[in-house]
Amino acid sequence: QVHLVESGGGSVQAGGSLRLSCVASGYPSTYCLGWLRQTPGKERVGVARIDSDGETAYDDSVKGRFIISRDKAKNTLYLHMNNLKLEDTGMYYCAAAVCNRGWESGYRGQGTQVTVSS
Repeated sequence: QVHLVESGGGSVQAGGSLRLSCVASGYPSTYCLGWLRQTPGKERVGVARIDSDGETAYDDSVKGRFIISRDKAKNTLYLHMNNLKLEDTGMYYCAAAVCNRGWESGYRGQGTQVTVSS
């Protein structure tokens, strides 16, 4: 059974940093792990992804500011969020899915809220 549990969200001023964590277990080792963001009135979109070989990919909106990483020994996925902007506000979900398939085809956690204020 796949379990994905996020933590680390909160409120931060623009320009600040946050680190999200996701304890992930039970997913096939070939799956990609990622972080999704959903803002009110918009679809949930992937912002960062890491595959089983450690290759990463980012949405243009977060490139150069966010870093996805994982600690296999701790079964934990991270999202290091730097230079946060107002538009980064949203619910962030940890996700696991077959690489190159839509995230909605896989699994996701309950989410953690990030609020960026001016």
